[in-house]
Amino acid sequence: MKKLLLLVSVIAVFSCEPSKEKADLLVLNANIYTVNDAFEMAEAFAVKNGRFVAVGSTSELKDRYEATEVIDAEGKTLIPGLIDAHCHFYGLGLNQLKVDLMGTKSYEEVLQRVKDFQTANPSNFLQGRGWDQNDWEVKEFPIKEALDKLFPDTPVVLERVDGHAYLVNQKALDLAGITAATKVSGGEIIKKQGKITGVLVDNPMRMIDDIIPALTKQMQIQALKNAEEICLDYGLTTVNDAGLMRSTIELIDSLQQAKELSIRVYAMVSNTPENLDHYLNKGIVKTDQLNVRSVKVYGDGALGSRGAALRAPYSDQPGHFGAMVTPVADIEALANRIAASDYQMNTHAIGDSANIVVMRAYKSALKDKKDRRWKVEHAQVISEEDFDYYEEGIIPSVQPTHATSDMYWAEDRLGETRVKGAYAFKTLLDKAGTVALGTDFPVEQVSPFLTFYAAVARMDISGYPEGGFQMKDALTREETLKGMTIWAAYSNFEEDEKGSIETGKMADFVILSDDIMTVPMEAIPGLQAEHVYLNGEMKK
Repeated sequence: MKKLLLLVSVIAVFSCEPSKEKADLLVLNANIYTVNDAFEMAEAFAVKNGRFVAVGSTSELKDRYEATEVIDAEGKTLIPGLIDAHCHFYGLGLNQLKVDLMGTKSYEEVLQRVKDFQTANPSNFLQGRGWDQNDWEVKEFPIKEALDKLFPDTPVVLERVDGHAYLVNQKALDLAGITAATKVSGGEIIKKQGKITGVLVDNPMRMIDDIIPALTKQMQIQALKNAEEICLDYGLTTVNDAGLMRSTIELIDSLQQAKELSIRVYAMVSNTPENLDHYLNKGIVKTDQLNVRSVKVYGDGALGSRGAALRAPYSDQPGHFGAMVTPVADIEALANRIAASDYQMNTHAIGDSANIVVMRAYKSALKDKKDRRWKVEHAQVISEEDFDYYEEGIIPSVQPTHATSDMYWAEDRLGETRVKGAYAFKTLLDKAGTVALGTDFPVEQVSPFLTFYAAVARMDISGYPEGGFQMKDALTREETLKGMTIWAAYSNFEEDEKGSIETGKMADFVILSDDIMTVPMEAIPGLQAEHVYLNGEMKK
């Protein structure tokens, strides 16, 4: 009888021991930057059904959970999945099908790369992207004569690094019907001594776009998959594509639904009548992977091609002010139309003239409307008195590597006084309370670690300039990480589902090669995303 009572007692003790909760993934012994409101650190988290279900200490979560997969991070640094708040994801993929002209140091090098590409990949229509005359010894726009000699019968279209100018040969001009007498507002057909040079800035480029051969569906799919592979390799789990046509958005959606594309896409709808008629009437399109609720509008061109609209003439080209790509009246009408919908308006504005036009249009259209989170994309050159507009709920979406790429010639374009209101990330943050950070790739490199370095150090990877460029507008490391995660998510109306490692949010996270918050500054560009997870599933 005593033996029986003892057996019952033992069974009772074990049956009272709590059973552990089930999880799909348990990460332990990590150095986790949660990026929650308090910017708290953690050691562990559990994931179930693609979401974080608990975040805390290793001992606590080991006692509480058992999981199908357990990762001992061995002290590695983990951060939320990175968000690029302004890029051209589809364009990055398309670039893999073109001549790569990034980093060319002369027009001669451009020509050689085009020749080599044609030899290796014979084509009856040549395209390339990435040249920048500001990187050449002779910092002037090229002239098409050499292209005409090399390719008299093959159209050639070479896009400038910023996407705001083409260099084309005579064959392309002929196909597009462009002559010295052609007039197009909102841009420029560059001429010398009355003759077309082959360089087209902003709106005239559309005439060339009309003659570019259409891509096959398989080429489009491959471009998207190529772009995803590149982005995931750098730890990007969400990309904001700044300008997509309806057909591309629907293709992305179909690939995501078929589980052929994993990355999350915040799609800005390109500003065309057809796109606006469809999406503004349809309303917001939202899945776990796709968010369509904004319209991308071009205010002006780019500073590097002198297409940005300035209030006073360019310091290095007297009498030239740049141009509005979209007329002022059209921006105002668009703002009113979009404000009447649920959509966000995201407007490219680089010059100080374009910026004030956009801010005034926003203020008028959003009168009495709350929490619309409209963005100014780039917000690059702003007059001192205009920064206060950002106190009214407008979000600056900026790209730190633009500052470190442009700093070599920005003062030449703007002058000593005006340049002080350029690339003013800290000033914008102080006024707006938030900044969304991106790269504008493929204008700049994809790497978010270069973004981080440029925002904090304000130097390029060579260490120039010593001490940093206009350091009053540098961001702290904490501000920068927020700008690439939770603030970017907020700018997309997605702060409740991503951007931080918190219970209930999507389990998107990155395991880094080192601690981005403490490594020496010069080590930041060399950091790597060792492993990348979406919904708690490893993608890299």
